[in-house]
Amino acid sequence: MSYFLTHLILSFIAATGFGIIFNAPKKSLVQCGLVGMIGWIVYIVMSDAGVDVVQAAFSGAFTVSLIGHVMARRYKTPIIIFIVAGIIPLVPGGSAYDAMRHVVSNDYSGAIPLATKAFIISGAIAMGLVFAEVFVQFVFKSFRHLRGA
Repeated sequence: MSYFLTHLILSFIAATGFGIIFNAPKKSLVQCGLVGMIGWIVYIVMSDAGVDVVQAAFSGAFTVSLIGHVMARRYKTPIIIFIVAGIIPLVPGGSAYDAMRHVVSNDYSGAIPLATKAFIISGAIAMGLVFAEVFVQFVFKSFRHLRGA
């Protein structure tokens, strides 16, 4: 229980903190934290369930983008505020750091797998954001088409 509570609190703080750095409106900081927290929890639950980290990162990013769309509409704020702050907990900074540490130590054979992993996870995050955007546009277009019919 404390494991998930720790993850909830720290991911909320990370997303909110980046919202502050990103100059998000003060009234949006709690929502930024919530978006990041939910995306991170999706990632952690999937990772702990044995799902590959790339798929978990994709799902977390997809969730961040979907919730970002909801928050943007609800609070009449640009979606970028929620997505940028919310995606921060998912960024594979630890893998990238370890890869660079190996490069500095001239351990290139150890750096390549870590850098590749960080690159693939970053790509999965980007794809999750793009797929969610396409999904939302498809749903809205379908609803507009159904209303017009």
